[in-house]
Amino acid sequence: MSLRDQSFPIKTQDDWKTKAEESLKGKSIETLKSNTYENIILKPLYSRGNVQKAPDYPGGSDFRRGIDSLGYVANEWKVAQRISYKSADELKAKLHEGVEKGQTALSFEVSETLFEAKQTLPEILGDLPSKYPIAVNGKGLQSGMLAAIAEHEEMANQVTGYVGKDQISLFAEDGLIREDYFNGWIEDIKNANEKLPHLRTVLINTSIYHQGGANAVQELGIAVATGTFYLQQLLESGMKLEESISKMIFQFSIGSNFFMELAKLRAARILWDKITKVYGAEVQFRGMQIAAETSTFTKTAYDPHVNILRAGNEAFAAVVGGVQYLHVTAFDDVLGSSYLSERIALNTQNILKEEAHLQKVVDPAGGSWYVEALTTELAEKSWQYFQEIEAKGGMLEVLKSGWLQDEISSVYSKRKQDIFTRKQSIVGTNVYANLAETVAPAQGKIADNYFKNGSSNIKIKAITNRRLSEPFEVLRKISERIKVKVGSNPAIGMICLGELKQYKPRLDFMKGFLAAGGLTVAESESITSLEAAKQFIVKQDTKYFCLCGSNAQYESIGHEILTALNHEFADSVFYLAGLPEKEQQARWMNEGVKQFIHLKSNCYETLSSILTEMEVAQDEVSKA
Repeated sequence: MSLRDQSFPIKTQDDWKTKAEESLKGKSIETLKSNTYENIILKPLYSRGNVQKAPDYPGGSDFRRGIDSLGYVANEWKVAQRISYKSADELKAKLHEGVEKGQTALSFEVSETLFEAKQTLPEILGDLPSKYPIAVNGKGLQSGMLAAIAEHEEMANQVTGYVGKDQISLFAEDGLIREDYFNGWIEDIKNANEKLPHLRTVLINTSIYHQGGANAVQELGIAVATGTFYLQQLLESGMKLEESISKMIFQFSIGSNFFMELAKLRAARILWDKITKVYGAEVQFRGMQIAAETSTFTKTAYDPHVNILRAGNEAFAAVVGGVQYLHVTAFDDVLGSSYLSERIALNTQNILKEEAHLQKVVDPAGGSWYVEALTTELAEKSWQYFQEIEAKGGMLEVLKSGWLQDEISSVYSKRKQDIFTRKQSIVGTNVYANLAETVAPAQGKIADNYFKNGSSNIKIKAITNRRLSEPFEVLRKISERIKVKVGSNPAIGMICLGELKQYKPRLDFMKGFLAAGGLTVAESESITSLEAAKQFIVKQDTKYFCLCGSNAQYESIGHEILTALNHEFADSVFYLAGLPEKEQQARWMNEGVKQFIHLKSNCYETLSSILTEMEVAQDEVSKA
């Protein structure tokens, strides 16, 4: 019998379940399920049965598989690395250098520098807009930018891309709403529509909500609610439906959950197709244009080179998700980007395009039962969230009431708790921290204040730009302050009971746990007697110690040693690595243990308490 005649018996899902539970050693297959911040339960296996309807072809149906039938094969995504600069000359030079090295859209930060320079904006851009689209969030300076471009007649007829602004997201960021603002904004859009016919000017920017901690369902619900609000405003001003839609572009930040972020972009197109269909738009106008950027929420100040991996993963998800414009965050953007980091960020897109060949495959995620099922569930939940926003009066009303801010804050609290307990890892921050590393203070974002003096302002809760790693970075700063005062990193002495094999597992755990707050470990030799423990403590410059060993060692010699040490070194503070049985905990506490440090401990709160106590004690010593 030839190899081609061989076949494998058909296996059912029940067969797989049986085999899987064998490897789980009796545990139920249900234990493999996990819950996301979107309250979506992820299953361990997806099949055709998990998808109600077979996915349509790219460019068809609800656009989940992209807005072009040939994807990037016909229309590559635009490499829109956002350029930072200190002068108009520097911007001009960087723009020309960028397009030579792979930049395919003209993207840059917007500042007053553009209008204070001797050169006009058209002079700075030169003939580049005739070859490359613009990709700019104009924020409070959008009106001036549009006017400057429109004055240059030759450029006005050629310019494509977008110079947009999302006023509602700016309201949310600044904590102020000016209701009469939209009158002037609509005039800007209508004027630009006449003078800059090929330029999109209405931006729906969900990045501020993402950076506040929002989950994907919230981001999508907000995006659709904001887009609907702007569309309605334009229609009521007299603009035609297709004309209004053609001026709109959506911006998303892409987080670290690869498949969720990929599905988020696919679901966004489903939702916008549904909205525009309800309004009566023809199918050729219903495809959503998306500009994406890798998340700043996920980036760290410490061990910043890991940000290269984070940004690469996020950029990959954005491209597979089907974006039209993409900005990859520089790995040291938190502290102020450098030439090297900006070059790496640009080359990340070049690698995805030219070496990973993502521009040559039409919708590589299409047909994956997992991705399709996740996309559908995410779209359904987001539609319900959009309806909830609308039922409460729309975007402006949910911001005024504070409901939306509280919703986002609730999700952020869950994310933060998972980071604090190390249920979620941030490499280089709450796990595998490098104690030899120090960083300069992070540079905060400068908020726009162009309308804060208006008489009709309504104060609301601002949505703060956050990063998940910030709380631990604060702990590292406390540790560094203590180091400056005492000349060395704050330390905890590890009283290692028994032989190496008995205490090493918990010693390694404690080293990693304490390093997240910048605390070092003063490790003892193998201790089997009270006298050896005393000699170790006397030699240390710290008064903080932790017993570290196996449960057997704790019971055989730990109680005796701790009781004696607590009596003789009354000023010292003692911890225990591990979590004893409940009936044993009270005994340990009576013998002198201040706290048990174990896998389920809140790492942030534990380290914060220790470091705060250390710093206060050091300040008292300094005053004395």
